[in-house]
Amino acid sequence: MSTLGKLDPYLEDTGPAALVLRDELMPVEGADGVLFPPTYASGDDFAGGYNIDDGPNGQNICLVDSVGAQANRIEPMFLKPPYAALVPQIGVQAGDRVVSLLEAGHRAGDALVRCSALQDELQSAFKAMQKGDSAPLAKIAPTSLVFGVWDSRDTQAKAPRLLASTIRAYNVRRLTRSAQYVPATDYVGQELLAEPPDKSTKDSYSVRGFIHVPATATHGGVIASGGIRRDATLSLAALRLLSAGSDADRTRALRRYVLGLAVTAFTTNVSGYLRQGCNLVCDASKPRRIEAVYPWGERKPFTMTHEEALAYAVDTARAFGVGESRLVEFDKERAKRDAAGDPDKKAKAKKADAKKPEAKAPR
Repeated sequence: MSTLGKLDPYLEDTGPAALVLRDELMPVEGADGVLFPPTYASGDDFAGGYNIDDGPNGQNICLVDSVGAQANRIEPMFLKPPYAALVPQIGVQAGDRVVSLLEAGHRAGDALVRCSALQDELQSAFKAMQKGDSAPLAKIAPTSLVFGVWDSRDTQAKAPRLLASTIRAYNVRRLTRSAQYVPATDYVGQELLAEPPDKSTKDSYSVRGFIHVPATATHGGVIASGGIRRDATLSLAALRLLSAGSDADRTRALRRYVLGLAVTAFTTNVSGYLRQGCNLVCDASKPRRIEAVYPWGERKPFTMTHEEALAYAVDTARAFGVGESRLVEFDKERAKRDAAGDPDKKAKAKKADAKKPEAKAPR
């Protein structure tokens, strides 16, 4: 039995603004286990290290997995069965490696794809999207419509992120750790290496593992006394902005297809191994909660399971027609031209600069 119309009320303007999901998580060691958030480089008045925002009364919130990181973890699910059949499998042969479009950092707007045989086709699809027809892009890179894309280096076309997921830990206590590297033998004492004559040489010995190296009070993870939570939003209001031009039937098929992909990704379990020292699982005592949130604030339970979402995605993909899977070559000549920039734009900019009045020299 077809499920094509099952979620049609969610595609109507009178439908929910979004679906929201909440997973309560914990480290595999238990609720009081230590987890390691990502560390970030310093910059913009940020000292570097864990991203922890302090609040009133000593409370804080620690970022465990960002929106971008979560998207990069979820999207590759469409590389494997049974999800692979839902989207075109497009790979770019770059040297001796094949990179899937589903793994490209900027999705359909990535330089790897832009500098391939798909360049002209993608450019046309982005331009069509700017004119109100997202169907051509859905035939090439439908997950770009789910996780968002910005063709920032060419057409400037943008598709909003429909699915956003973030993991945060609450009221965390920072820990530190220390370590001591001990070399296999005393290279200097055994006269296997000369005594380092200066700091530069000593640093070189240290880097190469020939002398003792202490590491004290480095990042040692956190304990989340306030719990760990994954919050995800599937924006139905943004989904309803997608269209296939003025063709109402084609627009409905497009929205159903993208919703099928989105709700399948939305209901999957993306907890698990995030990085060394951060292996999270669901808290069995606090089951997952998904709600449909309406514009007037009403909230209703959304009970579709992941298996039901997949069945819906299969039907909607069949009805819309999954795009062609293919392998294309990375084009070195296109890449050279792309890296050099647009000569026409450069010429116009140079001409404009020439017309600007010269600044007067100071007296």
